[in-house]
Amino acid sequence: MHSLRRFAPPVLAQLFWATNFIFGSRLIQEFTPLELTTYRWLGALPLLLLIAWWLERPDWRAAWREWGWHLLQALLGMVGYTLFLYAALETSSSVNAGVISAMSPATITIAAVILLGERVTRIGVAGIALSIVGVLLVVLAGQSGASGLAVSVGDLLLVASVVVWTAYVIVSRRLRTPPITATAVQVALSVAVLLPVLAIVGAPAEPTAAGWFGLAWIIVFPSALAYLLWNIAAATLGPAKTGVFLNLLPVFTTIIALALGDVVTVWQIVGGVIVLVGVYLATRPPRVPADPPLVADGAAEPGATHTAPIEIVGHGHPATDARAEESRREE
Repeated sequence: MHSLRRFAPPVLAQLFWATNFIFGSRLIQEFTPLELTTYRWLGALPLLLLIAWWLERPDWRAAWREWGWHLLQALLGMVGYTLFLYAALETSSSVNAGVISAMSPATITIAAVILLGERVTRIGVAGIALSIVGVLLVVLAGQSGASGLAVSVGDLLLVASVVVWTAYVIVSRRLRTPPITATAVQVALSVAVLLPVLAIVGAPAEPTAAGWFGLAWIIVFPSALAYLLWNIAAATLGPAKTGVFLNLLPVFTTIIALALGDVVTVWQIVGGVIVLVGVYLATRPPRVPADPPLVADGAAEPGATHTAPIEIVGHGHPATDARAEESRREE
């Protein structure tokens, strides 16, 4: 029972984030990507503010001093990443979304090596290459079956979402605002940006009752409760052990998709396994402390970085504290 209480929060967090792909692929039939993104963050804002107040007792003035970085984060993560994701789900599958998003730790490693001068081990390099091979399998053959190789616009948008997410994580390293507080501030700024755009473009959606239920689910579970559970896990298990559970995201996405009758191809499964193995090799702790690999931040959700898919940890920053976590690693 004690183990259940310890491991349930990170497992449930990944399960809830996986449902964003599942519900999103269905809701995009009733909402435009702009509508879904706007309504999601508008509904999640009060919940995130309450969670931030409960867990972090934030100094809002201190958070606002970093408003420029928060605005950039809002445009990259809450607006850019989410719009790319939901637009992708119009022509790609939820399983592809889970698998392609799972390679974000590898892309973050690449960006940190190039932009921040981080070091990565040879095994880490091999893991990055393996992750890319896995994604290529999914993108080129995952939905084509016997008809040969094919690339959908949705898969390309998913790759774009990973790139935007990588930028979000790299920028997050400059922030000092506690993670959930930062997420709440960024969501507020995102809503301020999205609402006027939606007012100009218009909101033609006429969702069914099922559509409203799905939107409510995304607001409550992937957008609020998942962050709460992830922080609880990081506080009880430690960020390093909690980060291992990120690999459950594509697994849960595939299981739920199968349960709902979605088609899952052999290439998607094979590619997903290759991606997970590659991410493990790219982010595993080093045997020699003098040559540490980059700790990959991020879950597959905005806010989870700052903490990362990735989205999120107790408090501090995933990237800066990750170094200390060789003694005590922070995601």
